[in-house]
Amino acid sequence: MTTIHETGAKVAANVERVIVGKGPEVQLTLVALLCRGHLLIEDVPGTGKTVLAKAVARSLGCTFRRIQFTPDLLPSDVTGLSIYNQRTQEFEFRPGPIFSQVVLADEINRATPKTQSSLLECMEEHQATIDGTTYPMPEPFLIIATQNPIEYEGTFALPEAQLDRFMLRIRLGYPTVAQELTILDDQKIRHPLDDLEVVLGVDELRQLQQAVREIHVDPSVADYMVRLVNATRVHPDVYLGASPRGSLALYRTSQALAGLLGRDYVIPDDVKALAEAALAHRLIIKTSSTMHDVDPRRVIAEVLNTVPLEGARTAVPDRRAVELSKSQSVAGRRGSAGSPAS
Repeated sequence: MTTIHETGAKVAANVERVIVGKGPEVQLTLVALLCRGHLLIEDVPGTGKTVLAKAVARSLGCTFRRIQFTPDLLPSDVTGLSIYNQRTQEFEFRPGPIFSQVVLADEINRATPKTQSSLLECMEEHQATIDGTTYPMPEPFLIIATQNPIEYEGTFALPEAQLDRFMLRIRLGYPTVAQELTILDDQKIRHPLDDLEVVLGVDELRQLQQAVREIHVDPSVADYMVRLVNATRVHPDVYLGASPRGSLALYRTSQALAGLLGRDYVIPDDVKALAEAALAHRLIIKTSSTMHDVDPRRVIAEVLNTVPLEGARTAVPDRRAVELSKSQSVAGRRGSAGSPAS
């Protein structure tokens, strides 16, 4: 899609004024944004995780809040609480910082599991239930969480249920020598983050998010996605494979990546490019396998090498076939909506 491609390039260029040499990671961040999915950035301290999240937030015309996760942070510090008003003699709800369109959950794995679990309902259902009352999250709603590797002191492993709610997990890594010299030069006088401007409004973002869902996915490509996910469930080194939520994440992110690359259809290369970021964090490796240095990224690489395409289209699909598939899909949805319940 031309609009998605052009707008994505504009946002990426704005973010890359701050984040040097991390084009693929910035692109994955935009993929999560276009899919209405949450993003987990994992790496050692000082590699630019928080700066990336701030740069994305400042590029959007959205409300933004930052939550610094610490061991003494309480669930009510995240979601809010009801306070008794003596003047009105009623309890009034004071929303927490989670009620923002873009939320930076900084060092999320430094909070206790009880506090981390307060995000589960917010992330999956875009709502929070406090004292028996349900409050909706603003739209769009995006959580960008950063975490240090779990081997670091003072960290708690994220629960599997919460990891599964992150659409993508990325790592930034250290910059090259040339890139680090550029960073030093850029921040010699002031931080370039201070000069970032809004380049994408809320209404335009919603339109792009809707447009992404119209990008065509051939049935053979969708079948390839499902077979990849299923292969993680039967892999001999995996105790728990990717869930159906992983299949849906791979489907949605492939649509977004295709749009950012200027196409209105998905090809298998899109799926392969996203498999690690969309699936690796959902896998639990057997204890016996971890002793032999088997990790989720290695499993995903093996799955990509062993699962055949089996007819998935790698070339440009016929335009008439794409339009016919879309019209049949719309007609099917209309027909099912109008048919009587069995």
